[in-house]
Amino acid sequence: MAIKITDECINCDACISECPNNAIYEPDSEWAYADGSSLNGMVTTPGGEEVDGDKMNEPISDEFYFIVTDKCTECKGFHDEPQCASVCPVDCCVPDEDNVEAEEQLLAKKAWLHGE
Repeated sequence: MAIKITDECINCDACISECPNNAIYEPDSEWAYADGSSLNGMVTTPGGEEVDGDKMNEPISDEFYFIVTDKCTECKGFHDEPQCASVCPVDCCVPDEDNVEAEEQLLAKKAWLHGE
């Protein structure tokens, strides 16, 4: 499952540099699939949706840091545990029970993001 940041986030910035997928953004920041990935132009997400990898998307939160679910792999293929959760001083990086994925799906997402 992907990781989410709860509204208990204190916007400390500890998590953002730890994410190997560039899936974490500051509050009120636009984001793109291409950010920190090998994606560009029109791409098909692992879920089958056609998206413009370069298009800037609306912020998911304007109050606290947020994780783009389609870019979160729980650090599978990079680390043994989600790095955002391991560095968060207030434990607000938690499993997103609305976005449960098997390890194979997370590794496929990693390969998709990084052109492997």
